Amino acid sequence: MHTFFNIQIFMKTRFLLLSAMVLFFLSGQAQNYGNLNGQASGESVITTAVPFLMIGPDGRAGGLGDGGVATSPDANSMHWNSAKYAFIDNPSGFSISYTPWLRNLVNDINLAYLTYYHRLDDRQTLAASLRYFSLGEIQFTDEMGFPLGTYKPNEFAVDVAYARKLSDYLALSVDGRFIYSNLTAGFASQGTESSAGMSVAVDIGLYWQKDVNWFSNNNAQFAWGVFISNIGSKISYSKTNIKKDFIPTNLRFGSRLTIDMDRYNKISFDVDINKLLVPTPPIYATDTMGNPILNPDGSYKIEKGRDPDVGVIKGMVQSWYDAPNGFKEEMHEFNFSIGAEYWYNNLLAIRAGYFYENKNKGDRQYVTLGVGLRYNVFGLDFSYLIPTVSQQNPLEKTLRFSLLFNFGNNRQRK
Repeated sequence: MHTFFNIQIFMKTRFLLLSAMVLFFLSGQAQNYGNLNGQASGESVITTAVPFLMIGPDGRAGGLGDGGVATSPDANSMHWNSAKYAFIDNPSGFSISYTPWLRNLVNDINLAYLTYYHRLDDRQTLAASLRYFSLGEIQFTDEMGFPLGTYKPNEFAVDVAYARKLSDYLALSVDGRFIYSNLTAGFASQGTESSAGMSVAVDIGLYWQKDVNWFSNNNAQFAWGVFISNIGSKISYSKTNIKKDFIPTNLRFGSRLTIDMDRYNKISFDVDINKLLVPTPPIYATDTMGNPILNPDGSYKIEKGRDPDVGVIKGMVQSWYDAPNGFKEEMHEFNFSIGAEYWYNNLLAIRAGYFYENKNKGDRQYVTLGVGLRYNVFGLDFSYLIPTVSQQNPLEKTLRFSLLFNFGNNRQRK
């Protein structure tokens, strides 16, 4: 149940939410055997462990429909495409971002994000980040309802990135990431003891930007980017369970066009496309009574789709052709972000965006609005999310804030 992608099935109280997390991670079969009959649409929502890695953490991208693979470089490029750091103009800088998460459900789930970058020379940049996700406070009880103690489940990831220009227009980046997820504090269910989940992962990014003369009276810049994130080992939340869950390996690609309307005004248009590179849950066969049919080895028989119990690399390849309903369902697994950003004199920004996810794959659809301010070394970004599919959407009223500090003269095109 602990999933950012299937947001509509979150429980209405944190106790139920955290209880579902415990059962999910201790069962070892929730991801592989949970779709015995399929949904009414015949399509399945893809779930992974540590979905907090996919939450857009900063206020600027939050105002652009959660897109940023090819936006102009800034201190928060680590999450969206770290290759952009190679083109960042300031010698160094850092950012602090804060997001109160799922405020429609509970009031103390939060995401904090800290980044730092330092340009080694004209072609190389180092960067690092810390992402901390707190799920508030939960009180565990026994079967009779007596309290067993309180606990604050949390997850975090520490990243280090190296970005280098391969030419005047193209850059490559490689990131390393350590992931720690402690949701249960060793809580035991039915004799099975839980443990914190840990993983390591890498990201690979490409970013290209160049000034173009597509418009006779206006200067312009075109950019594109490709970023594959969270290529890493699976996670287990049990000391005795051999079943492990995929982390959210993700492909993000897109482009940007920035047009200088005059000396003081410029506008950018951005498009991002995302796809999870993890197996799609199959539809399992059932008998006339609705009970699962077992193979001779005791595993569940697959009616449509492919076995999701594969390695990480095979899972990335298989994710392109394993949807139970074929090519149409594969296309439903792409998410889209579009955004527009207007700058006045590199001081004030106004942003708007839209995020679309197919209704059978999570149904996240929302409009975002944002503003940004820059003054000397200081910057502030703010965004607000407005769902477009449900009045009771738990993402409603999501706010994101970012403080940025850039050291040196900022000549970078926004």
